[in-house]
Amino acid sequence: MPSPNEITPAQLARLIGTPDAPVIIDLCIDEDFALDPRVLPTAFRHPFNDIESLVEELRDARVVVYCQKGKKISTGVCAILRHHRIQAEILLGGQFAWRDAGLPLVTLAKIPTRNLRNESVWVTRHRPKIDRIACPWLIRRFVDPKAQFLFVPPATVIDVAEKFNATPFDVEDVFWTHREPMCTFDTMLEEFDLKTEPLMRLATVVRGADTDNHDLAPECAGLLAASLGLSRMYKNDIEQLDAGMALYDAFYRWARDATGERHDWPAPPSN
Repeated sequence: MPSPNEITPAQLARLIGTPDAPVIIDLCIDEDFALDPRVLPTAFRHPFNDIESLVEELRDARVVVYCQKGKKISTGVCAILRHHRIQAEILLGGQFAWRDAGLPLVTLAKIPTRNLRNESVWVTRHRPKIDRIACPWLIRRFVDPKAQFLFVPPATVIDVAEKFNATPFDVEDVFWTHREPMCTFDTMLEEFDLKTEPLMRLATVVRGADTDNHDLAPECAGLLAASLGLSRMYKNDIEQLDAGMALYDAFYRWARDATGERHDWPAPPSN
């Protein structure tokens, strides 16, 4: 049974992908990390002996820390953070326990280079509809919560990518794009090793809506309708993305927890 300052892999896995996910910090020493250069979804690496440099940034956050086995390094860092009145927990069993539970790990080298504010920067066509909202949602919820997204005219995407060291996505002839018959969301699940059952279920809906193949799942038409509605509601692409985050949060929770639930009238009698 975990102590009050510990969280199990199963408990943390339920939080990742939701708006309530904690900040996750990888404390593995370089020698250990070199043996398995992957991080938990949304985690960033930081030297354990420099943790106090993050205190102000983490002041109002819930934090989960982990090292290879979840022992002395995690315990010490957690104690320091809690000394500073930060709500910190240790991942029980560390990276080993997460890995052995078969939970997803992201290869750090797949995440694009971050800017000086520790944000990955992505660029795509303006006026997003489906893939260009679904992919930012996936990145922020499972890869880099701080990710910055630039929406620009189609003809300028590659030039902006080069000038601002941004990663282009969902445009032709780049790495992060459609791979027929899969859409860009599918590509990101593949490359980031995030092919969990709920995300794969959601990917089918995104693919069907994005490629006008609504026979893939009944929900495809609903996602298309909601996405087109959002694009009419917002002229500002960033405001549309903010609203779209809530839309995909709802679809993800359906894909994870509610696919077997139905709704009808009159309501069935309660037990």
